[in-house]
Amino acid sequence: MSTTPSPLRQSPHLRLHCVNVFVRDQDRSLRFFVDQLGFNVAFDTRVQSGERWVGVAPPDGAAILSLIVPKPNSEQHKLIGRATQIVFVTEDVTAKFQEWSKRGVRFQTTPRLKRIRYQFHPAQTAAAAVGQSTEPASSRSGMLLGEETPIWGGIVARFRDIDGNTFSLVSFDELTHAMEAQRRVIAAKQEGERRAAHELEIAKHVQSRLFPQTLPPLATLEYSGVCIQARQVGGDYYDFLDLGQNCLGFVIADISGKGIAAALLMANLQANLRSLCAIAKQQPHHLLRSVNQLFCENTTDGAFATLFFAEYDDSARLLRYANCGHLPALLLRDDGSVTRLGATATVLGIFKKWDCELGECQLAPGDLLALYTDGITESFNHDGEEFGESRLLESLRRHRTLSPQAALASMVDEVLHFSPQEQHDDITLILAKCRH
Repeated sequence: MSTTPSPLRQSPHLRLHCVNVFVRDQDRSLRFFVDQLGFNVAFDTRVQSGERWVGVAPPDGAAILSLIVPKPNSEQHKLIGRATQIVFVTEDVTAKFQEWSKRGVRFQTTPRLKRIRYQFHPAQTAAAAVGQSTEPASSRSGMLLGEETPIWGGIVARFRDIDGNTFSLVSFDELTHAMEAQRRVIAAKQEGERRAAHELEIAKHVQSRLFPQTLPPLATLEYSGVCIQARQVGGDYYDFLDLGQNCLGFVIADISGKGIAAALLMANLQANLRSLCAIAKQQPHHLLRSVNQLFCENTTDGAFATLFFAEYDDSARLLRYANCGHLPALLLRDDGSVTRLGATATVLGIFKKWDCELGECQLAPGDLLALYTDGITESFNHDGEEFGESRLLESLRRHRTLSPQAALASMVDEVLHFSPQEQHDDITLILAKCRH
């Protein structure tokens, strides 16, 4: 696959990596920047050559200084103890001067007002203002103009690190206002993110209550289900519906899309099923036809759901089912053979004129039924290999002697161990075991 970015795509992210500062001892310089200037350690590691790589960043993390110990007698070693041309901008030079002075930072000058007449933007004349420009005065003459140009005011203080490298600490009238505005924008963004995270946490709690909270008892079948969402909320859904007359409905569904949109569709599907499940015992296909109609009416074009619905008769050990475009359920027989309960209808939500056929199968003691979503079979490892149906069957065979709840926990652990990277899809599984 080509890795050349498409011109229609957003430009790749780009930021400044680091600025080099040449020092004699990385540990001493690290303590200076962290303990006295209040910087954070950005990285402290060793590269393949074995050299130590240390970087520090101001509290906002906007830039990184790489602390480098150059080889003796090198050109870089000669730069230790000289002007670094690095300028730190703050809103209040005096306050920062007092703070750093108390921590032992050596300032060459106290904060002082410096005025310069400029033609370009103040940020362009920063080096000239602090006396650090490497350009000759003749090349900077365009910056220094007559009385008709505005006057830029800035406060400047210069300090040294423990190796004598000099830095400038400045504040500009215009930049101070810009920094204050930026700080307000950042604060508003952080507050918005905090509220969004809080609302997502509430949505996760609400959605967790939509999954079955109780398991109606059955005489001939023990069962359990689990859903592990890839995000705070998701579109996978499972349910156990008490249909009366010793019958239980098993439901598992996978909604198109992810995140909040899929979660809302999942809630809509759950509400439709539970409100109409009274007609399921007599006519399951009428139930699903009504659910499909409501799903079409209440969702946008293109939204759909795959669904597996099964009605289990506890007295007869009979399973009637409709597979609406979902993955085939796996019925592992007591003798080791496997029956796949494949599709009997198309997906829900696409076609307003929709119908389904029903399948039947007789369960026997020791049989194990598994309903699942593609979050299990399509989980992939570092080599891009999917977990797949064959591994799922192997896992079912290994854990068939356990209770459904214990088997669920072990099988989900196997999937997560097989695919240790960030989870990309919801993982949902129902196990039902026919009692002897």
